[in-house]
Amino acid sequence: MNRDSNIYTFLFVGIMIIGIASILAYTSQTLKPLQNENVKNEKMQNILSTVGINVSREEAEESYSRYITQELALKIDGSINESLNPFSDLNLAKELKKDYKDQHFPLYIADIDSQRYYIIELRGVGLWDAIWGYISLKADFNTINGVSFDHKGETAGLGAEITKDWFKESFIDEKVFNKDGQLVGITVLKGNNDPGNSDKDDHEVDAISGSTITGDGVTNMIKERLNNYLPYLEKLEIAQL
Repeated sequence: MNRDSNIYTFLFVGIMIIGIASILAYTSQTLKPLQNENVKNEKMQNILSTVGINVSREEAEESYSRYITQELALKIDGSINESLNPFSDLNLAKELKKDYKDQHFPLYIADIDSQRYYIIELRGVGLWDAIWGYISLKADFNTINGVSFDHKGETAGLGAEITKDWFKESFIDEKVFNKDGQLVGITVLKGNNDPGNSDKDDHEVDAISGSTITGDGVTNMIKERLNNYLPYLEKLEIAQL
């Protein structure tokens, strides 16, 4: 075949494209189990971090099995769907696209040194795209023990600061219910009267400078998600009577 012909050129390019595509597809399939394992371990790390257990990816599964004693997929009425495992069967981003009555709400329960913690998965909207994370409540289902936040596209140095320790630590020991027992969540507030976060009964944390919309997204996300767990809390209180 004439190497200077158009047919040869097109044939050569076609073979190269098919070859490269095959290599990429093979590499993707080969690496997929490892990628899935990394995603799973990172999720375990994030859940554990809200209860003060900070481990490497290699240690995540063993620590998760030790400290997370229950994984519950809650229905809208607060009952438990025993056929679903929230960790492996539920994707909150997909759940939120369903009719509300058909959604499930993941709940993880940790028991550490005779203390119980309830860990709730969060998902909301920041300035540019989705934000998500976890919030753990102490046994009173009111006091925050810890939080973990992440985002898809918030601005570095501004909204992306929600992942920083200084911001997450400001939520510790804040209350999500007021003195009348009403769910009020936590407001991320610019210029609040307690910038040092010493008042843990004001339901507020200081906002990130220049990130009002992301802060509002965190505020709305926490209250909206926690509200879905009130039916379960009512059943829980009845069971504890």
